Amino acid sequence: MPYRAQFEQWIPVPLDEVFRFFADPGNLPRIMPPWMGVRIEDATIVPVPDSPHSDFAGPGSTLVASYRTVPFLPFRIRSQARIVGFAMNDFFEDVQDQGPFRSWHHRHEFASETRNGTSGTRLRDQIEYEIGFEPLGWILNVLFIAPQMRRTFAYRRREVERLFATAT
Repeated sequence: MPYRAQFEQWIPVPLDEVFRFFADPGNLPRIMPPWMGVRIEDATIVPVPDSPHSDFAGPGSTLVASYRTVPFLPFRIRSQARIVGFAMNDFFEDVQDQGPFRSWHHRHEFASETRNGTSGTRLRDQIEYEIGFEPLGWILNVLFIAPQMRRTFAYRRREVERLFATAT
């Protein structure tokens, strides 16, 4: 059974600056909750054609990360994601090749947007995932996975605001 989640945020920072930050996979641990201890274990970066940014993960790039799902426990989960779509200053999307989900598709969207006379960037994350093991998967989603995802993106929202506020 597929589940969906969407998170949106607006920050008063130019689109190209925000996209540049998110398109560099090395920034992922910076916006994840510290208790998760996210580490990039391995990365194969396929450069984006005609881009001056060699650190951008273009289509075909893979990223292996590990993280804790339960605070203070030493158990870590490994996940391998592959970039399957990329359009400069518009979006990039990844799928899980290996990891805890039966399937995972995450689309990161970016758009210039003016609010109350201030120019900025709207970030939108659209996630579709399957857990498997139904009906147990539904129970796991309701009790653990969906709430943790909401907490993770709430943390990310605050951290993105903090990082960009100190950068300006």
